[in-house]
Amino acid sequence: MFFVYISSNIKPLEFLKRIREVQLMAFSTSSSAAVMPLSMKTAEDKLNIPTPISKFVIPLGATINMDGTALYQVIAAVFLTQLFGVELTLVELVILALTTVGASIGAPSTPGVGIVILATILQGIGVPVEGIALILGVDRILDMCRTTINVTGDLTASLVMRKLTNFSSASKKVSEELKTA
Repeated sequence: MFFVYISSNIKPLEFLKRIREVQLMAFSTSSSAAVMPLSMKTAEDKLNIPTPISKFVIPLGATINMDGTALYQVIAAVFLTQLFGVELTLVELVILALTTVGASIGAPSTPGVGIVILATILQGIGVPVEGIALILGVDRILDMCRTTINVTGDLTASLVMRKLTNFSSASKKVSEELKTA
C-alpha cells in the first residue's frame, strides 16, 4: 500500500475500494489468468492507467508476479520443516526462500498449482511428502487468498509503472486515438 500511495497519491482504502471487484473475482476463481480482462479494465477505468501500460503489465504480472504464492510456499515449507523436526540453518532457510520465490515465478496462474510446486520443494529439503496432506485441506482457501494478493500486486505494479514512465496525457490521448482508429 506504501507503493500505491507514493506512486499515485491514492489512499490505501480508496485503492482497495476501486479494485474490490477484481479482488472478489480473484478470490472466487483462484486464477490470475481468469481475472486478467477485469484487471485491465479496472486498471484503465478506475485507476486511470493508460491502455499500453495495462496491456503490458497485467499479463506480465499474471505470468511472473506470484508474490502471494511465494509467500505461501515459504511459510508452508517452514511450517512443515518444524512439524517434522527438520532442522534448517540460516543459510538453508535463505536458500529455501530463494528457491520457493524462484519456483513461484514460473508457476502457471491456475488453481492448485502451488501445492505441486511445494511438494517438489519439500522433497528437496527432506520433508516427507505426506506433509502435503496436512495442508491440502486448507489449500483451496489459501489459494483463493494467494490469487487475491497476486492480482492486487499486478494492479499496484501498473500504478508504479505509470509513475516510472511518466506517461503524459498527450501520450494517453494518442493511444486512445489509435485504439479507436
